[in-house]
Amino acid sequence: MKEWILPTVGTFICWGLWSFIPKITTKYIDPRSAIVYEVIGGIVLSLIVLSVTNFRLETHPKGIALAGMAGLVGFVGALCFLFAVSRGPVSIIAPLSALYPILTVGLAIIFLNETVTIKQGVGIFFAVLAVVLVST
Repeated sequence: MKEWILPTVGTFICWGLWSFIPKITTKYIDPRSAIVYEVIGGIVLSLIVLSVTNFRLETHPKGIALAGMAGLVGFVGALCFLFAVSRGPVSIIAPLSALYPILTVGLAIIFLNETVTIKQGVGIFFAVLAVVLVST
């Protein structure tokens, strides 16, 4: 088995739960409170994981800035998602927001000179079509 498959399946499961749990959460607390507890949960888990591994903090100005930027946009995205699911159907919001890899692929093509094969492009097209069909 390729070494990236298991972490990919883990991502699928965790992100699937991550986009489902907020719908229930926002029935009890508002999205702003939910994001605070979500961040606290992430901090607690990261401290546990880092304490049981042989972790050494690396520093590089560009790496720190980019990681910080990723954290900021990830936080804003999570907050937007919480507001969306508190006001609408998670069964539509989750697939629509899950189209974010299209932006990632576009940016990778433009800025990282990555390529998309015709087969991959057809797959992306069908993914978009599937989300459009699910959400209409």
